[in-house]
Amino acid sequence: MSQLDDYIAKRSAQDKSFAEQVEQEDINLEVAIQVRTLRDNMGLTQREFAKLIGKPQSTVARIENGNVNTSTKMLSEIAQATKQRLIIQFDPVGE
Repeated sequence: MSQLDDYIAKRSAQDKSFAEQVEQEDINLEVAIQVRTLRDNMGLTQREFAKLIGKPQSTVARIENGNVNTSTKMLSEIAQATKQRLIIQFDPVGE
């Protein structure tokens, strides 16, 4: 475990709001990676991808930077526009 992981674990145990914020940031990062990978696999620029999904390019940039809490509605719209199936799953958290 790195010093950062250790700090996050200790602070999360002491501060529920910090733990919730860390969890949300983890989700945002996972969404960012998945959307960026999808766009790259499609060979599209952010602008082209944004046009395909009917959103501004700035929205795609914010999603890919992990700067937005992307709703399941938005993910569903992305999946539909790109002819993908959206899968949401729960995985056990390592201890």
